[in-house]
Amino acid sequence: MSVTGSKARRDRIVHLATTTGLASVEELSQLFGVTASTIRRDLAKLTTDGRLARTYGGAMALAAHPEASLRQRVGEAFEAKQAIARWAAAQVRPGETLLLDAGSTVGALAHELRTAEDLTVATTGLTALQALSDVETVHVECLGGTLRPLSQGFVGPLTEAALERMTFDRVFLGTDGISPELGICEADLRQTRLKELMARRADHVYVLAHAAKLGRRPFHAWTALCEGWTLVTDDTADPAVLAELRARGVETVTTTPERVTAGPHGDTA
Repeated sequence: MSVTGSKARRDRIVHLATTTGLASVEELSQLFGVTASTIRRDLAKLTTDGRLARTYGGAMALAAHPEASLRQRVGEAFEAKQAIARWAAAQVRPGETLLLDAGSTVGALAHELRTAEDLTVATTGLTALQALSDVETVHVECLGGTLRPLSQGFVGPLTEAALERMTFDRVFLGTDGISPELGICEADLRQTRLKELMARRADHVYVLAHAAKLGRRPFHAWTALCEGWTLVTDDTADPAVLAELRARGVETVTTTPERVTAGPHGDTA
């Protein structure tokens, strides 16, 4: 199909998602008479442009569903999240004190840490709490605060006050989108403020985000990406976006379920 045809198809996909809710890859493939791979490329483009939000097996309109729940996001990019989580877990050393954000990818990291020895883990996320609640070799601290049901994470002044009493070897942050110019995108200003405070309390800062989140600007609350932070993503990430991030001093690591490829700033697996 021509470029004009591709644009028309993508415009219609957005219209369908807005008027009918969820749009699945299989249904769209049959409707337009193209392959599932073509539809996935369309959805990736529309997600990058901020016109749709990816879900497991399809997409939904941002206007109708401004923020997906954690339950909806758990199955999204599942294999990529697992690879990211495994790489992140491999950086952790016995005896360290970690800070885990809310979110599905950081929740996958918490599950990887179930076999860890002699760790202290503080978290703002219910997913991490549930994953580690019965692990005897991990001491768990809940930072508390006001619970956001959609993200299953704690925010607010009580969470911020708890942070002031601890420091951390490593912090692992989640995100709804990443822009090289603007930083980490979230739906709520309380979330972005909290991420800034979390990063200030840690020696090493990691942002865990699968490739579809790079270049996305779904909301209008931002945390700046700082020089020296590490973005951990998967190997389908746009090389141009990664290059721009590195130019701004952000380390990059790309992963797959089988291997880890380091960025040119000396990231290692």
